[in-house]
Amino acid sequence: MPELPFQLEFSRPEWLIALLVISLLVAGYLKSLVDLPKKQLRTSLVVRCVIVMLLVLSLAGLNLLSRGDDVFVVFAVDESMSLDEDAAFAAAAEFISAATEGMPEDRFAVLSFAAEPGEFAKQLAVRRDSADIDASSRRDIPADIATGSKSLRPGTDIAAAIEIAAAAVPPNYVPHVVLLSDGNETAGDALSAAASSGLRISTVPLPVRNDPELQLAAVNVPAQVAEGEPFTIEVIVTANHADIVRIDLFGGEFRIASELKSVQAGENRFPFTEQITEPTQYTASIRSPAVAADGAEYFNDTLLDNNTASGLVFVAGKPKILLVDSTPETTQNLVWALEEEGIAIDTRPPDGLPASVTELQNYDAVVLSNIPSTDLTVQQMTAIRSYVSEVGGGLIMLGGDQSFGLGGYQKTVVEEVLPVRCDFEKEKEKPGLALVLVIDKSGSMGGQKIELAKDAARAAVELLGVRDQIGVIAFDGSPVWVSELRPVTQRGAVTDRIAAIEPGGGTSMYPAMEQAFAALKATTARLKHVIVLTDGYSTPGDFAGITQDMVNERITVSTVGIGDTDQELLRQIAELGSGRYYYTDDPSSIPQIFAKETLTASKSAISEEPFLPQVMRASSVLANLDFEAAPFLLGYVVTRTKPTSEVILATESGDPLLAWWRYGVGISVAFTSDASSRWAAEWLTWDGFNPFWAQVVRYAVRKKESKGFVVDIARHGDLATISIDATQPDGEFLNGLDTRLQLISPQLATQSITLPQTSPGRYQSNIQLTEPGAWSLQLTQTRGSEILFRQTRGIVVGYSDELRLRPVNDELLQSLSSTTGGTFNVSPSNVFEPLPGDSAWRLIPLWPWLLSAALVLFVCDVALRRLDMSRVFGSELHRTHLRT
Repeated sequence: MPELPFQLEFSRPEWLIALLVISLLVAGYLKSLVDLPKKQLRTSLVVRCVIVMLLVLSLAGLNLLSRGDDVFVVFAVDESMSLDEDAAFAAAAEFISAATEGMPEDRFAVLSFAAEPGEFAKQLAVRRDSADIDASSRRDIPADIATGSKSLRPGTDIAAAIEIAAAAVPPNYVPHVVLLSDGNETAGDALSAAASSGLRISTVPLPVRNDPELQLAAVNVPAQVAEGEPFTIEVIVTANHADIVRIDLFGGEFRIASELKSVQAGENRFPFTEQITEPTQYTASIRSPAVAADGAEYFNDTLLDNNTASGLVFVAGKPKILLVDSTPETTQNLVWALEEEGIAIDTRPPDGLPASVTELQNYDAVVLSNIPSTDLTVQQMTAIRSYVSEVGGGLIMLGGDQSFGLGGYQKTVVEEVLPVRCDFEKEKEKPGLALVLVIDKSGSMGGQKIELAKDAARAAVELLGVRDQIGVIAFDGSPVWVSELRPVTQRGAVTDRIAAIEPGGGTSMYPAMEQAFAALKATTARLKHVIVLTDGYSTPGDFAGITQDMVNERITVSTVGIGDTDQELLRQIAELGSGRYYYTDDPSSIPQIFAKETLTASKSAISEEPFLPQVMRASSVLANLDFEAAPFLLGYVVTRTKPTSEVILATESGDPLLAWWRYGVGISVAFTSDASSRWAAEWLTWDGFNPFWAQVVRYAVRKKESKGFVVDIARHGDLATISIDATQPDGEFLNGLDTRLQLISPQLATQSITLPQTSPGRYQSNIQLTEPGAWSLQLTQTRGSEILFRQTRGIVVGYSDELRLRPVNDELLQSLSSTTGGTFNVSPSNVFEPLPGDSAWRLIPLWPWLLSAALVLFVCDVALRRLDMSRVFGSELHRTHLRT
């Protein structure tokens, strides 16, 4: 059903109860003794009822509502300092003049705004609440805008302008706000204000200033560093033209750098390296160069208030490192170097490595120095992964003949964390390897054992190069060739046959070793190796003799024992066969053992030729280190980088030497050479040895905000949002914590603020930064009397965002228009056009008409009560007389 073009409404409907008076009038009529004609009395009753009804309707506030589509336009003009003063206000005046030409003065209003509403806007807000709005005084275009002479003010609060514009629209019109601005708001939330206003907002971009401008945009520093840790101070200079500036950098009251820098149009970043032992505020400024080399004039700058910026750095205590090494004496030089650089070291053997994340949290980083995966349990390696990815701990793996691929880390959870892969592309000039796997498939190997043994065999096949050969013998009571010795290029057929191995029968190892010997003796490969895997006791055989025969043919033998097995026999075979003996009671470690043994036997994962490290990428870790003067390293483990890792140092052949990446919330570092006398003998006397390792370790250590507590500070103008996300090592949210913020202003005024919990594990609050300068934030989270987290952060409030070089924010202006049904870059001719379906109710009070009608009827009622109108109304007796 279509909506009617008009409606009636009552503003005080409670007065309608007074219509009950009509019933009293009717009762009085029925009992009346007045000697007047009946028709005259009935007419008087009707008139009196109508009078009462008119009076009651007037008291009830009866109004007539009619539809209208007249548009009232509020032109909101930005007068902030980010605009080009002349061009912007000339454009605004021209637009408003064109849009309002021929329009009545009561159809539009103009307000100017910046960070705070101007006086004109305040008057609009006050007058909007009055019953009688002075239309002429608030509709005129202010003369200062019309002439383009308005003095710009700092700050842009579009949200406040929208709120005031909403108050300026009379209720009988369709509202339309036309925002003339560059869209670079520095306070408030324009999109939220627009969405809640219900207004149609169209936008007109105004030009930003284009005078020659140089701006020190920011001084980026880490929020917190370890004591003595080198870090980078990044000075960002923004310009709208090419120029030359002098950058002065101060640490506290002392100037620590003063350098001439060439800047290009756009953003320019200049790094400086520093280290501190106490909290320091770093301030950078730009100024004109004292002398120009070419005699030209430089430093073309319009605003000087935006030529300084600061950053605040706090200092944590000494980092604590866990160094895991089977032979601690080989890394003693590394321990001394780190201790001299202020890093605390705890050295342990592999079995001392904690198997839980809770214990690992006592350290800021873990260093694995030439530790094979077979010396670590699955629980220990899993704990390392969680420690890095979830708690933010650092992991550093050093090279050696028991590390990376040689340590059997391929396809382990530790390799998952590392920035390099532990396998490699085997070089063509490396000697070919013929490898025979002798695998026990007796009945006791059923279930998980045989499946892991098959996985290990398949992994060994994958690790071999194209010039290698592989054969697989499975034995129980008798040997069976699963796959005869063949080139690894046929690895698909080999792995398919490995998958078909099924357990069953007794344990007779000697015949299998004989067949392996016969096959390897017939091949021409330069390297020949046997790996024997068993979980039990074999029937007797001349094991010493067959092993010696293998050695005489330059065939090496390694053995792997699982659980209850003849360890003495297996150890003797490995020692006599110039191989290695492994024992494990954890079947899940079999793949690591096979991977380690395969790469060790192939002699392909290691390079022991002297080389000079090559710098691949500049980093603060390499600051103040002259690698052109660095001595040779004597060897490294061959690895492959992962796609997203960063290679900082490489070998002369291009293999990674120092690489890292972020894994979860932590950092993992790989150094494929070592820090001992085997490969780093010449480095031990290099004056860069100590700072290099200290800087690598400090880069990898857990940042204080990563101990399950992540602090985020987001600034928008003078409002800062402080958030803390608190989690346990297993990722579970920490809820119900008492979270407090001690806020210290630049004037040393202290304010205590409670951060309420806003979602699982998140505590958040907003703070107003009303003064320029350095603000200190001391964050504490407690549970009962236990302090779980404590950290000091800093915020430096500099010049207003209004002074920054920014282009017109078309994205915000378009969003404001699209979300409210307005038009971006609206044409002046369309400003007063209503949208289809747009209309507003216009209220017409009816009480004057009702009272006037009641007054006229009252006179009629008096006449009906006072005059004898028998001639008009007559009586029955009179009419009878006439008929006679």
